[in-house]
Amino acid sequence: MTDYTAVLFDLDGTITDSAPGITATLAYTFERMGIPVPSPAGLLEYVGPPILDSFRDLAGMNEEQSARALEIYREKYLDDGAYDSTVYPGMPALLRDLAGDSRKVSLATSKPELPATLILEHFGLATYFDVITGASADEVRSAKTDVVAEALVRLRGLGADLSRPVMIGDRHHDVEGAADHGVPTIFVDWGYGSPAEAAGAVAVVSTPEQLREALHLRNGTPHLS
Repeated sequence: MTDYTAVLFDLDGTITDSAPGITATLAYTFERMGIPVPSPAGLLEYVGPPILDSFRDLAGMNEEQSARALEIYREKYLDDGAYDSTVYPGMPALLRDLAGDSRKVSLATSKPELPATLILEHFGLATYFDVITGASADEVRSAKTDVVAEALVRLRGLGADLSRPVMIGDRHHDVEGAADHGVPTIFVDWGYGSPAEAAGAVAVVSTPEQLREALHLRNGTPHLS
């Protein structure tokens, strides 16, 4: 097992079960756009990837339609959808203990930084992160490879040891985006990704306790050997 020196976390499907707020906001968006609302399973496919990519790839929207859908989605999501989520049991304690470790921690989500920060603050988790990195407001930085790159830049600016960083996520976007920068991924299977999306991950974990073991983190006690 590897003693990872810095940890990057995805948000949706990894720390929070945010699907209810996201899918409800998407349904509202499609209704406002006059587009048939996908099935519940279809809406779940939107959770995780950059939203403009999903509007294009899953809904078949052109650039103008995607921009309008994003405007509708963001207004509704910031009003109430962002808080229609729950934190996965065991994750607050894991983040708290990791914050007491010598390793630096960054969020690395394709959700824009404003709602990501508001969600972490809402659940009292923001203080556990050295850096909160997400998509830029204009969505220019939204692909996971670009988010990971920015997170690494910010961590490096804090003097973090980046000799052995690791990504924690639940979708293939996390695995592939981190791999673009030579960062391995621990795949959590309690999120929204299918088992096939774990391909290329260095480990698959089913509980926060298993994630603790993969990170060499004991309850309340850092464990770097």
